[in-house]
Amino acid sequence: MADEAAIGVIGGSGFYALLEQGDEVTVDTPFGPPSDPVVVGEAAGRRVAFLPRHGRDHRFPPHRIPYRANLWALRSLGVRQVLAPSAVGSLTHLYQPGTLAVPDQLVDRTRSRAQTYYDADRAVHVPFADPYCPDGRAVVIAAAREAGWVPEESGTLVVIEGPRFSTRAESRWYAAQGWTLVGMTALPEAVLARELALCYTTLALVTDTDAGVAEGEGVTQDEVFAEFGRNVARLRDLVFAAIAALPHERKCPCPHALDGITLPFDLP
Repeated sequence: MADEAAIGVIGGSGFYALLEQGDEVTVDTPFGPPSDPVVVGEAAGRRVAFLPRHGRDHRFPPHRIPYRANLWALRSLGVRQVLAPSAVGSLTHLYQPGTLAVPDQLVDRTRSRAQTYYDADRAVHVPFADPYCPDGRAVVIAAAREAGWVPEESGTLVVIEGPRFSTRAESRWYAAQGWTLVGMTALPEAVLARELALCYTTLALVTDTDAGVAEGEGVTQDEVFAEFGRNVARLRDLVFAAIAALPHERKCPCPHALDGITLPFDLP
């Protein structure tokens, strides 16, 4: 099919476009429409499907993003590897704005989001000890180093409900646990990707120092968007480099997430 693409990119705040040319594809899913029509085209010599997480007009706040529809739509178009650039806050002075981080762990502090496709008919329990694709992370880290943007190669991203930012007390508590990054969208995105046996890798751009770490008035939306804007071209170049370097054959554990499990329905 002309609309099929093996690689998907889910763009975060300030990352509303990736492909200069492509075909818009409207996808119906059992979970409603995705955030926007998916744009499918060529990037770095590969067939890529791009979806803006919040919609191109940033209409979906973090707790209202149709996460299940988004991941289902990408898989239905043939996507098996997902790159997910996003804006995050830093919980340590070591990660200043403009830092690129490739987290290897997640902590869930969300409350109201549907986190599974398997909530009826049959219980399905997927392994999630290591939430990110090891091969995808290695590709992004190598591509960033090649580009001269030396990344933080690990870290724990705590995902909060949003859309508000953290209080100082919350922020200090997160930092006291040893968690290093804070964001609003990596969950349930990462676990839904695992439930569909997709590879999922976050490229986290630090846009601010969180309220409990920084001095002053605290984090503002303008500050986040401005820092992302200063780095979006660099991040876009890195996504292209990672697309080119992703393996054509998946040899990581991700494709086997559902091995031995009887599903209540067929996946797309």
